[in-house]
Amino acid sequence: YVAIIIDDLGNHDGAGRRAAALPGPVTCSILPHTPHAARLAGECYHSGKEVMLHLPMQPGRASERPGPGSLVQGQARLQVTRRVQRGFADVPFATGVNNHMGSHLTRHLAYMHWVMESLREEGARYFVDSYTSPTSVALEVARVNGLPAIRRDVFLDHRPERAHIRGQLQTLRTVALRQGAALAIGHPHATTLSELERALPELAADGIMLVTVSALIRHQHEDLHPWPASSYPSPTASRKSRPSPS
Repeated sequence: YVAIIIDDLGNHDGAGRRAAALPGPVTCSILPHTPHAARLAGECYHSGKEVMLHLPMQPGRASERPGPGSLVQGQARLQVTRRVQRGFADVPFATGVNNHMGSHLTRHLAYMHWVMESLREEGARYFVDSYTSPTSVALEVARVNGLPAIRRDVFLDHRPERAHIRGQLQTLRTVALRQGAALAIGHPHATTLSELERALPELAADGIMLVTVSALIRHQHEDLHPWPASSYPSPTASRKSRPSPS
């Protein structure tokens, strides 16, 4: 099982529409307070896509700008709550949340507890730790607060070159086939979207099912185990899609 999130949506209309039109249940994560947030959320939802709130959080470097509505250290509990509320108001149909940037804030227990409490109050069904910091505590704190949660396995386009994205898609296949489930995050770059348009219809031939993030979390809670190669419909496809781990 594989889930793929396209986040950073909301600033560019054309890229957002193209993400909404991707084949299969790709999940769309939309930045609040962006020019196309509300309209794009509706388009993604009516296209059968799961919609997430891409919640801006304080990054590790001061030179990075997470955007309006950001959660940052120094805010009071009430400020955190209000920014979460405004984020959901700006992205209708959002059922889950993942962090935008956040390498600094996701390391802080107190703030993560405030965030998760606020998400629960707003009816969030799950949280995805984008895992922008190896010391993030967001996943564990979400679970402690009763929110179903998962962590990103693969970034598809940290370098938005075609060859790199193809390599990351292969890594995603490898992780999914090894551990039974995998979650990737990509962005609405033209190269990313074109590679996904090409690659998504091919997943089934590798014995991989594309699912929403909420479905992937449910599957993980059912204690998925890696499928043996003999379980796949095509032994040839299975061998080709399972390179030796590095």
